[in-house]
Amino acid sequence: MDLVWDGLREAFDLLAHNDGDVYEIAWRSITVSGTATLISLLLGVVVGAMLAFKQFPGRIVVMSLVNTGMGMPPIVIGLIVAIILWRSGPLGELDLIYTTQAMIIAQTIIATPIIVGFTAASMSALPSKLRLQVYALGASRLQMLWLLVREVRLPLLAAMMAAFGAAISEVGASVMVGGNLDGETRVLTGAILLEQSQGDFGPALAFGIILLVLMIAVNALFTWVQYGVRRDRWQPDATATEREALTPPMTSLP
Repeated sequence: MDLVWDGLREAFDLLAHNDGDVYEIAWRSITVSGTATLISLLLGVVVGAMLAFKQFPGRIVVMSLVNTGMGMPPIVIGLIVAIILWRSGPLGELDLIYTTQAMIIAQTIIATPIIVGFTAASMSALPSKLRLQVYALGASRLQMLWLLVREVRLPLLAAMMAAFGAAISEVGASVMVGGNLDGETRVLTGAILLEQSQGDFGPALAFGIILLVLMIAVNALFTWVQYGVRRDRWQPDATATEREALTPPMTSLP
């Protein structure tokens, strides 16, 4: 127990004085994972909509690959990205290995199947004639996609929570392609792994506390947005309700 209390005391001391660049590492984690989540959202919504509405040969195979990607071990993705970006690999000339850009690429690959799967499933559940009605009103493809996204915004918010959680909590792929370099590519999960391997449980606990707080804050924000969207969607308009209350009931003629 002494180890636990000493580690917690050291952790709060590090958090109070920002020793060891604690908050710089935390901000780097938010930047990398947030960027990867946004990119995966843009890619995932488009691909998910295509899988939901387009009929083409091999569609079932693509859906199976997407479902497999949702549970793909991140360490395998990190290995593939590292091989591709390695200096002697196919894209080695770009000199991206051991950079935050490489980490964003790996985390985007991890998060995108989650967005695609949620989008395809939620849009497939929409009424089949909804797209035709939107087109009949003169909407373009981009406008149609935006309207459909608004219809499935609740599942998309859940997908964003899951994607961001998968990205920011990932350690294997990030360390493999980023190198866990101090002051350059070290993020919270990599810092926790490094400090624990050295027996420095105080800094490891400090990074772990920040990671948990970030996850709680982000999920609380998305949950609050979800609640607001659900309330706006299902609660009647206050003005309309008041107007209905002020309108006298219709009586039938004798």
